[in-house]
Amino acid sequence: MLSLSNSLLLARLERRMSRAENFADWKTLALEHDSVSGLEAWKHKEASKSYDYTNIRSRIEALKELRRKEDDVGLLFALNEGIHGNQGGMGNPVLYQNAKYGTKILIEEYVDEIVDALEHISTIPESSALTSEDKLDFFERASHCFGRSALMLSGAGSLGHFHQGVVKTLYQHKLLPTVISGSSAGSISAAVLGTHTDEELPAILLNGQSFDPLQTEIDKRSNHLFRRQMNPASLQMILKAVIPDMTFQEAYEKTGRMISVTIAPREEHQSSRLMNAITSPNVFIRTAVTASCAVPGVYAPVMLMAKNVYGEAQPYLPNRLWVDGAVTDDLPAKRLARLYGVNHYIVSQANPLSLALMKGEQYNPLPKGAQNIIRLSSQELLKSGEKFSRRYLGKIPSMGRAMSMFYSVMAQDYKGDVNIIPSFGYVSPQKLLGQLTSTEIKELVLEGERSTWPRLEQIRICSKIGQKLDVILDKHAEHNIKHFYKKRRKAATKSSE
Repeated sequence: MLSLSNSLLLARLERRMSRAENFADWKTLALEHDSVSGLEAWKHKEASKSYDYTNIRSRIEALKELRRKEDDVGLLFALNEGIHGNQGGMGNPVLYQNAKYGTKILIEEYVDEIVDALEHISTIPESSALTSEDKLDFFERASHCFGRSALMLSGAGSLGHFHQGVVKTLYQHKLLPTVISGSSAGSISAAVLGTHTDEELPAILLNGQSFDPLQTEIDKRSNHLFRRQMNPASLQMILKAVIPDMTFQEAYEKTGRMISVTIAPREEHQSSRLMNAITSPNVFIRTAVTASCAVPGVYAPVMLMAKNVYGEAQPYLPNRLWVDGAVTDDLPAKRLARLYGVNHYIVSQANPLSLALMKGEQYNPLPKGAQNIIRLSSQELLKSGEKFSRRYLGKIPSMGRAMSMFYSVMAQDYKGDVNIIPSFGYVSPQKLLGQLTSTEIKELVLEGERSTWPRLEQIRICSKIGQKLDVILDKHAEHNIKHFYKKRRKAATKSSE
């Protein structure tokens, strides 16, 4: 039981954490909070009902013993028994929600031991007992089993600047996944990441400037009572300023990042699309982002453009028009899993509707199990309602499209394994589609940073093994498509010098 003085101290620390201007200050306060609350001692105590600590400890000792004996074949065999992110339940979200910073030290020790063992296997010389083919086969299977992390950036309207803060923080801490999806406003940040190399990103992410080249003019004429709405011309100007004129395939060849943009069909009976270097390699990214940002009723539907075999721009699916991707598939988790082997999702969520739904769940007194049953039942009712509306409103196309969009929005799942959400829950509709001032943008970016800091250790621990496997495969797999494009980029750079 905490004393009154400690309770007051914790409350004071939490207020200071919520106002921290940088990660270093926030971390210092978070560690002090854990020390005062007793959770620092909790981190060092292995025993817990939340995970199988005995299994994890025995795995660590077994791997250490094999390395001590220099039994590389035995080490490879032991690693082959299973490398996955939920070993002994260590991926349980509860383990990352107690302390303000970090989790059980045992979990961190296990992850570090696996990473060290992978590096050891990668660097030992080839032998008759352990050939290069054996090692490559193991690393490819391990990567396939462990899976990838993906960053999914939600729709958010003008609140999309929140994503900038999230992306900036992940980039600074070298935790930015290579698989990134974006819907609506989130697609802008995804496209920026996919079309700029690591060397180019600091000038965009770290300079604290708005994406809008007319931001100075907006600040001069700003009026909070009568906020100007973002118009199609302004949106196009922003997109041209930050997204180069390139296709999804060209972007992947340049950066190695696998970006996806969600778009929804204007027509009632068409399905949504996930545009990327696999499904639509020749489509121009900027046109896909424009479509994903085309809020129905606010912006006109968009026709996509693509390069033809001669490198000329031409309409892509000329009989189809596309609108806001957040309407039908804000977070395309299942499609990313199928296309890129993703099984761990980091969500930057600033969609006002989803924030309201999540706040409602937060204060719902029912147990989680009951909430899940209600949610699944609601989705089934929505599906039935959609079929009913299609049947009786089919003769009114505009009404049918509106009802289909409503059902799609309400039936989606807006959460992932790691959820980065802002502290605010309500946003004025006028602000949502309005032009923001530089001050408001900076506040949103900082809010994105502050919301990401408490999740950094969870992201680092859960993605460290996957990142190591990617690095190893990039070195060893000559036939890997990413490695192929990397070599091609180097050759192109040399020839231009």
